[in-house]
Amino acid sequence: MFKSVGLVARFDQKPALELTEEIVEFLAKKGLNVLIEDSLEGKVACKQKFVPLSEMNTDFIITIGGDGTILRTAINIPKPDTPILTINRGVRGFLTEVEPQNAYSAIERTLNGDYKVEKSSKMAVTAGKEALPDALNDVVISTGEPSKILYAEICKNGKPILKCQADGIIMGTQTGSTGYSLSAGGPVLDSEVEAFVLTPICSLTVFHSLVLPTDSIINFNVLRPEKMLVLIDGNYRKTINTDRLTLTVTKSKNVTSFIRFESNFYDRLRNRLLFKGTE
Repeated sequence: MFKSVGLVARFDQKPALELTEEIVEFLAKKGLNVLIEDSLEGKVACKQKFVPLSEMNTDFIITIGGDGTILRTAINIPKPDTPILTINRGVRGFLTEVEPQNAYSAIERTLNGDYKVEKSSKMAVTAGKEALPDALNDVVISTGEPSKILYAEICKNGKPILKCQADGIIMGTQTGSTGYSLSAGGPVLDSEVEAFVLTPICSLTVFHSLVLPTDSIINFNVLRPEKMLVLIDGNYRKTINTDRLTLTVTKSKNVTSFIRFESNFYDRLRNRLLFKGTE
């Protein structure tokens, strides 16, 4: 039985802020302890406590926004597997579960235990010996400068498999296959396929996407230039300029847990992404 809930919302959209205020009041009347992300302080008229995402230790979390809001939440919350109910207030909102008009019924069902949990795999990322945040969607490696080519050797389980000359490289999860990797020409993975997708960005050589098993250890050895920019889920960025530029990606022990109802992967594909408008 849920006793506490966290609220995360996009802070640049008035309808999202208004819906946040209404849902906070609704949850408070239900007797739940409500914590609100501190980026909303001063933007919503709520008396509840505002806390950073890194301190949002709640039984479940509600996001009001699009995929960016979800990714920001997943990369920062202290308990990676906290169930997340996602309400769409984004442009596409592919990862979201319900539309705003169905928000209250979805919350009621969640509080009554009438839902299922979808667990999405994440990637563990290490730069040299430094552990970086887990990635739910993707890891992007680039030079950090427009049109400057990244030269890298890619290894699987310690053995070189190819060399890449490109603007950058995207390493995507099954979930991330519908994001930046797809825009760069990568494939969409069925939600039941456990795999990584490796997609180049504007490659100079003939290099199409590769689908790799999640039990692989993938190393990216950057040969040139003398630094690399690592971007995780569009939220965390770090410039690496050590003597040996190496990034390692493996399957993480952590997962992100989504609260789901009737909708499924192909419903979201049909209604929000690939097949919209084709019927």
